[in-house]
Amino acid sequence: MAPHNDTYRPKEFFCGAGAAFTNISITFPINKVMFRQQLHGINVYRAVGQLKKEGLWCLYRGYLPPLAQKTTSMSIMFGMFDHYKKYLSENTNWSSLTRDVTAALMAGSIEALLCPFERIQTLMLDKQYYGHFRNTAHASMELMSYGAREYYRGFSCILLRNGPSNVAFFLCRKPIKDMFPKSDSEIGNTCQDFVSGAVLGASISTVFYPLNVVKTRMQSTMGGEFIGMIDAFNIVFMERNRRWSKMFRGVNVNFTRSLLSWGIINASYEIYSKHIPDDFLLD
Repeated sequence: MAPHNDTYRPKEFFCGAGAAFTNISITFPINKVMFRQQLHGINVYRAVGQLKKEGLWCLYRGYLPPLAQKTTSMSIMFGMFDHYKKYLSENTNWSSLTRDVTAALMAGSIEALLCPFERIQTLMLDKQYYGHFRNTAHASMELMSYGAREYYRGFSCILLRNGPSNVAFFLCRKPIKDMFPKSDSEIGNTCQDFVSGAVLGASISTVFYPLNVVKTRMQSTMGGEFIGMIDAFNIVFMERNRRWSKMFRGVNVNFTRSLLSWGIINASYEIYSKHIPDDFLLD
């Protein structure tokens, strides 16, 4: 058996990727409705109406970027959190809370480097580009003509979102599940994992929803001047008549999607984790 670093466990990366794949395959259409509400400030009925008019063949248009982004992102989120947590435990005298917060922030910062995936997904989901891009690869090549920096529009929003949301998720995940009565059955445990992940993920997603609205606006243009996060927020806020309630347009769909999405992610991750050995791919 080849020597390996004890702080590195490929199992955690694989479990995160598998959970994301399961989730994206199920929730992509719901996410598309939410995206239309974020971008155009319309209600759920108009958003669904747009998708109906476009037809079933357009429903999974833009599926590849979020699939690639989320499987990679969740792999990094769970895998790097586990890696950094163990590394800090072995090399520092920090408290458990400090180690967990630092590990979550570091994992979230690495996730932010996947900004190009979200950038391309935004363009692929926006109907104004339906006749412009043939597919995901074409969209990626078109962005390149504007320079590498174009892939990172909205990076500041993603960086600000990922770190704190990771901290909240990893710190609250176990305590929330511990609030349930202990279950001796695998089905019971899976249901508890689903519910605890759903409640936590939906709550975090709702708190950060306006930030995602601003990110969507920043990423929905190609070329031209780069505007910062604060300027983008002011533009969107003014367009929506300076009303905070309109900054949360689509939050109901987002909450529903997040309940299902994070419930699936949390439950799937635990299922993978229980059935995959700790020395997976290390032999």
